[in-house]
Amino acid sequence: MSITNYRLTTEQYAENFSDIHPPFENLTAALVEANRCIFCYDAPCMKSCPTSINVPKFIKQIATENIKGSAHTIFSSNIMGGGCSKVCPVEKLCEGACVYNLMEEEPIQIARLQRYSTEKAIQEKWPLFTRKPSNGKRVAVVGAGPAGLSCAHVLSREGIDVTIYEKEAKGGGLMTYGIAAYKVTPEFCEDEVQYILSLGGIEIKYNQELGKDISLAELQSQYDAVYLGIGVGLARQLAIPGEELDGVVDAISFIYDIRSKGYNQVKVGDKVAVIGMGMTAIDAATQAKRLGAKEVTMLYRRTQAEMPCTQVELDIAMLDGCKIVWLATPKEVLGADGKVKQLVCSITTLGEPDASGRRSPVDTGETITLEVDMVIKAAGQMPFEKLVAENVLENKYGKIVTDSQGVTSIAGVFAGGDCVNGGKEVVDAVQAGKDGATGILDFLGL
Repeated sequence: MSITNYRLTTEQYAENFSDIHPPFENLTAALVEANRCIFCYDAPCMKSCPTSINVPKFIKQIATENIKGSAHTIFSSNIMGGGCSKVCPVEKLCEGACVYNLMEEEPIQIARLQRYSTEKAIQEKWPLFTRKPSNGKRVAVVGAGPAGLSCAHVLSREGIDVTIYEKEAKGGGLMTYGIAAYKVTPEFCEDEVQYILSLGGIEIKYNQELGKDISLAELQSQYDAVYLGIGVGLARQLAIPGEELDGVVDAISFIYDIRSKGYNQVKVGDKVAVIGMGMTAIDAATQAKRLGAKEVTMLYRRTQAEMPCTQVELDIAMLDGCKIVWLATPKEVLGADGKVKQLVCSITTLGEPDASGRRSPVDTGETITLEVDMVIKAAGQMPFEKLVAENVLENKYGKIVTDSQGVTSIAGVFAGGDCVNGGKEVVDAVQAGKDGATGILDFLGL
């Protein structure tokens, strides 16, 4: 067993990381699907969308071949509607709420229809919004992820000059660096960011990290308001013996490397264990298999009934050949010559529900041992607690405390997205950016 790169041919990498949800091939295909919609009054699909996209309206616009109008309807509610059409867990949001489910029929393919309109708009660079003349107000946004970009776009449309400070070399945040490459390509992410910036009035300064290259105090002195969309990103540690061995990596770093390097540059083991059962764990496991791992085993300390990922996501992992072991908690990583050789797990059973409402795992005293050469930790992410505390922001275990409009404990400083909610969907971050922009506009008297 060994951890290495260049496991596959260029053609195999291309095939393994090709679009998992292909778009409609042409307008006719989109029209056929759009005309299945019954355009519900008080539509449940719209209610289930965190950004409240008017789904019946944009589908009706496609049905009448008004593609530009459809894209405008989507982007008016969600400026990252293109990316969200690829990565949203629609099975538990809009499509999950579709009334066709009640009739035991396939729901309307809302995501594919949304993708059809938004991709055309981005590819053809349709100028769907007009920016108001600059009013002299300046706002700093920290983080060019979904929350920051959404906030910046709303503010710029109102004539505010926005400067975004981004610690990475590219914008997009989680979309660019933290999601499986077969769901959304780096090229699309870059095109989406450029489309958002095409409105004007928004400048991104890359390689600028809060607490390192810039300080909150500096931004407060230079701008009329500050919006923090710094996300989360610190991988939760397992706190078990052997965690420091060569071959133990966190899922965030693993996915980051896949997104930022060529596929053949990313090393993967022969036999890989993935700890966790959230969306990030699924992305790590499936991509490890697609990079050429011979065997991938996912371990979760609870049962399938309590898993945080959706069934659709789990099905992707299982179709890729990933094995699942339920009711197993990592206990120790064993190695030789400083490298991973085995993973020892405790067998658990379920006790009483914990604070999350899920039944708590209880150690039975029994163990199982897996022969592995790589362990990927995907047991959750933690907020930037130290950074938040250093800037004297009221917080709960590192999560910034705000009101519904992103107002923090510091006057003129707003926040939203994962740094507030601890980590939700991209679409939730987009809405948080909109809410923060509303709060800033109120604060500035606009």
